[in-house]
Amino acid sequence: MGRAAEHDLTPLLKPQSIALIGASRRRNSVGNDMIRNLVPAGFKGRVYGVNPSYDTLYGWPCFPHIGDLPEAVDLAIVAVPNKVLEQVVQDAIAAGARALVIFASAELEEETGDHRLRDRVAAHARAAGIPVCGANCMGFFNPIHGLRAFTAFHPEPIATGGLSYIAQSGSLLQALLFNDERLQFNLAVSTGQELVTSAADYLDYALEQPETKVVALVLEAIRDPEKFVAALEKANERNIPVVVLKLGRTEAGAQFALSHTGAIAGDAAIYEALFRRYGVISVRDLNELAATALLLCCDKPLAQGGISAVLDSGGERELIVDVASDEGVPFAEISSATKDVIASNLDAGLTAENPVDAWGTGRDFEAVFENCLLALMRDEDTALGMFVADLSEELDLHAGYVEVCQSVARATQKPLVVMTNYSAWSHRKHAIRLTRSGIVVLDGTVSSLRALKHAMTYRDFKAQKAIRPPAHQENPRAAYWRDLLSAQSGPLTEDQGYRLLSDYAIPVPAFAIVESAEDLEAALQVTGFPLVAKTAEPGILHKSDVGGVILNIATAEEAAEAYADLAARLGPRVLLTAMVSGDVEMAFGLVQDPQFGSFVMIASGGVWIEILKDSQLAKAPVDADEAARRIADLKMAKVLDGVRGADPCDVPALIDAYIKLGALAADLSDWISEIDINPVLVSPHGVVAVDSLIVPANCQSDAAQIEMAHVAE
Repeated sequence: MGRAAEHDLTPLLKPQSIALIGASRRRNSVGNDMIRNLVPAGFKGRVYGVNPSYDTLYGWPCFPHIGDLPEAVDLAIVAVPNKVLEQVVQDAIAAGARALVIFASAELEEETGDHRLRDRVAAHARAAGIPVCGANCMGFFNPIHGLRAFTAFHPEPIATGGLSYIAQSGSLLQALLFNDERLQFNLAVSTGQELVTSAADYLDYALEQPETKVVALVLEAIRDPEKFVAALEKANERNIPVVVLKLGRTEAGAQFALSHTGAIAGDAAIYEALFRRYGVISVRDLNELAATALLLCCDKPLAQGGISAVLDSGGERELIVDVASDEGVPFAEISSATKDVIASNLDAGLTAENPVDAWGTGRDFEAVFENCLLALMRDEDTALGMFVADLSEELDLHAGYVEVCQSVARATQKPLVVMTNYSAWSHRKHAIRLTRSGIVVLDGTVSSLRALKHAMTYRDFKAQKAIRPPAHQENPRAAYWRDLLSAQSGPLTEDQGYRLLSDYAIPVPAFAIVESAEDLEAALQVTGFPLVAKTAEPGILHKSDVGGVILNIATAEEAAEAYADLAARLGPRVLLTAMVSGDVEMAFGLVQDPQFGSFVMIASGGVWIEILKDSQLAKAPVDADEAARRIADLKMAKVLDGVRGADPCDVPALIDAYIKLGALAADLSDWISEIDINPVLVSPHGVVAVDSLIVPANCQSDAAQIEMAHVAE
């Protein structure tokens, strides 16, 4: 059997030999910190210092120049100022270094334009075909390999485990890396400016490591979208959850991202839709990131069902129930047999309901808690068990709680969580003891319950029959529309828009174009009554402003009068459409993202679209399951079920229309810059797309004029 191919990042993240360029004995310098970090890490490979001021440093040989080393090293860690950085990088490459870590910012104050220091350094590395961590990074930890290529000196060992942590913020990397022994890492990377090597590259590397159980990322922007998506697909194939804290979600936050790294932060809704497609878990802050990573690193898989919990307080039970309801975390519906076991252990006055307040008189409390928790864990609808208590190392009572949890954990293959409502670390020793017993300790009510919700969502995502984008077959009319859109100099006319939607089986009103009085009778056979007549003359954008729309036409005589009026005033080309009604106004749209492609939107429509801002995005194409979930996640989804005695709307028809819009986007996204279909009328009898704005990709029309014309309609 042949040897497995080496990953492109192996020389960087798992080197056998290292050169420390700029190594120093001067305390609190970057050159000193980087060499001292190797001592507690226990790196077993070959290490060379590079500094003409020393012969040895901390027991390792030191040379004046990297070209003087006895071998070409895998990794050169560069701790030099910006003014000499380019020359040092060139020297390292010339000496055969296969990878670089660059701590400096790669910025010179006097430089402007496109040929800056950072661009030149990146060009040298790319030409040599070598990976680079940085510039402007803190480096990385590879505890499995005993390596710290890091700036900030940390004397203590880092617990090894299954968490790979990749952060575009060095401070947010340190916050988890140095403060919480429960988190156990196999890789932690501060990516910096990503001059050559991106977060997507590190993600791909982490997914290849046998120790990796979970990958957590802190992202400002994704610089290599195709590689990032490919890595997410690999994570799905390998059943490795990916947790992301996306920074710059708001407009204000995105501005800071621009100044901090030079990256352009993408639209938050696009990222969320992308993450949903690939099962990525999106979190909102660092506590939630840590809690979710801790839970997903647990070796015991989450079962089906909801959570079951034992508490020692009625007040805490009310708190957890309230927050769980807010966060959408379901409790297990325990069986009557489970309730009987619990009831037999509880003091009088306590109820055998999940979650269980098991503290009564305190008699034989360890046996009571253990029996109740074990009964809950054994219930078929329990996915995960929880012991909720605000642990303190000052109370012997809580040492007893720890022993109860350890005993229960040994007796079950389901995950067990100890949750505290307050996140202060007055229980560090208890937490470490529980962690070493395979029990997950989570702090803070909200972040803990969000972590549980994320774990359940990921479990359900894995259970879906397909995790890849849905299969798509091109529409037979796609080539026709590509040709038409390519030749179009402005937005599609209304009748063209109706024809395009009809070709993709998105329902539209019956319509006909009339260009003379002789055409009218045949057109009326198509539309029926009542109907609407609109001028269809090219170039008239504001139809209502010029009296170009006539509503509620009920007879052939009224239709003839309306046509004659419009033809005389505005021109002979007139669009007739059937008047339609619906109980709920929705809207469809197409959003084109330059990084990740086409996304289709569904939203509350009509005049409320801008006010409610109630919308959902899905990456095109869309399958039935995702379409149903996006509609269910709308704030106004319940209105579709019928309110105040109204019949429920035809939601399956709405789902089907949304799927068809995704198919249209998949076929024609390169030829269309914008689609806005509003309103889409939904009733118990189906769905009708009443009005649309479809703008070809090469359309040079003024965007403001187009939008005003659409609003006027």
